[in-house]
Amino acid sequence: MKQITIGNIKIDVVRKDIINIHLAVYPPTGRVRIAAPLKVNEDAIRLFAISKLGWIKRNQRKFEGQDRISPREYKQRESHYFQGRRYLLNIVETDKTQKVVLKNKKFIELHVKPNTSTAKRHEIITEWYRMELKKQIPSIIVKWEKILNLNVEDWQVKQMKTKWGSCNIEKKRIWLNLELAKKPEHCLEYIIVHEMVHLLERLHNARFLYYMDTHLPNWKQLKIELNKLPVSHQDWEY
Repeated sequence: MKQITIGNIKIDVVRKDIINIHLAVYPPTGRVRIAAPLKVNEDAIRLFAISKLGWIKRNQRKFEGQDRISPREYKQRESHYFQGRRYLLNIVETDKTQKVVLKNKKFIELHVKPNTSTAKRHEIITEWYRMELKKQIPSIIVKWEKILNLNVEDWQVKQMKTKWGSCNIEKKRIWLNLELAKKPEHCLEYIIVHEMVHLLERLHNARFLYYMDTHLPNWKQLKIELNKLPVSHQDWEY
């Protein structure tokens, strides 16, 4: 991947078979990427980047002020998030089935065998998040299939480093970031709608915005809310 520098900002440049130049600033560190058509020369890309410096810096400042969640150690009374709510972790040692139980809107109980490693505790909670997120998704998709008059052929959950969601338009498949299990359901719904609208319009153009504004008028507020919520400690990469 080629990289250019404008002032003190490094920008990754990727070449694609597209018509227009696309600019993006990614959380959590404010990394910048330009996707450029194959025939556009480097001087044109530099001029485009210079013209967008103000926009780039504004978006980077947003990420600089965003709360970070330190690495989890999965110990007693540690904070964890689920569906937008903060919980305290309660470790319950057991010789029975290892599992996660939600208690009284305050505690996430992690039932594990004595001396279970941090890595294993992480694995158990991660799979619980995956299972709970998969319970939320189907009804939201069914709801919006009717509203948007389209069909989603498949959807999957995976850990994603730079995006909340993505879609394969040809296969009508949607991918959703596992981290959405920690966010409020209305934020999850916003991401699902966003990806489903891409099945109607590939680009973030006027037509795409028309669909979003028409069917989910408060989507901009939801986007702001989602991006203000605490993010993982990890440094996301492209």
